[in-house]
Amino acid sequence: MPRRLIAVCCLLTAASGCSIKRMAVNQVASALASGGSTYEEDDDPDLVGAALPFGLKLMESLLAEAPRNPDLLMAASSGFTEYAYAFVEQPAAMSGESLDRRDAERARARRLYLRAHAYGMRGLDALHPGFAARADQDIAAALAVTRKRDVPLLYWTAASLGLGISSSKGDPEMVGRLPIVEALIGRVVELDETWSGGAVPEFLISLESSRPGLSKAEMLKRMKEHFDRAIELSKGARAGGYVSYAENACVAAQDASGFRSAIDRALAVDTEAKSENRLANLIAQRRARWLLAHIDDLFLEAAPPPQ
Repeated sequence: MPRRLIAVCCLLTAASGCSIKRMAVNQVASALASGGSTYEEDDDPDLVGAALPFGLKLMESLLAEAPRNPDLLMAASSGFTEYAYAFVEQPAAMSGESLDRRDAERARARRLYLRAHAYGMRGLDALHPGFAARADQDIAAALAVTRKRDVPLLYWTAASLGLGISSSKGDPEMVGRLPIVEALIGRVVELDETWSGGAVPEFLISLESSRPGLSKAEMLKRMKEHFDRAIELSKGARAGGYVSYAENACVAAQDASGFRSAIDRALAVDTEAKSENRLANLIAQRRARWLLAHIDDLFLEAAPPPQ
């Protein structure tokens, strides 16, 4: 990614004239958008967290020149979502700062999620002209034109809004947008549930806790089904599925033993086994260690650690 950013800056500096500059932007957009693997394989989450804002703002600068470039819109949607979750919302939740400060960071994360969602919708509209207008009237009809190639963009457009809703503390206006998330992720499931080796059912675990009108028993049943599918697809190589299940299902069920088991399995994931999962696994394991350290705050009667 750093090499791509340098190349972008050099090309744009050298380009003269609007059309040439636009051509340079479009030539490097795909390379820049696909450069996330450098970050995903990194073993230093703090380094990535410090570097990401520059990359995100550069993408926005490029989008000012090429506002309908789907590769850049996809990268912006995924990038802002991941940054907001891993480096804004989660650190705030795990910090010892004041409640006011944590609320301020949660509000900042929500704004970033909504920015990411807007980029995702723009990306879908760029790929399928008129999508945004149709989605305002009938999201299901709008989604009917999407294809398997659109799955990554559909996923991040759904995840960004879903995380924005979960960070809104029951804001009725935000909760009212939940059907949009359900429609988007539902289309992902139809097109390619296996995308990214378990990311889809992993997201669905947390989504179930936001659905209104579900009984606790039904919610837990669905979470278990999504969890089993996530582990099946990832072959146990993604720590996030274990952490999501522990935090959402086991806490809701007050199943401290199941919680410990899921957290232990998350911490046992080998971060070197699949380089494409390294950064995500390290971030999930950081969350897992924090949850384990606060088990007494999460359960009325915490299960003793295994002997």
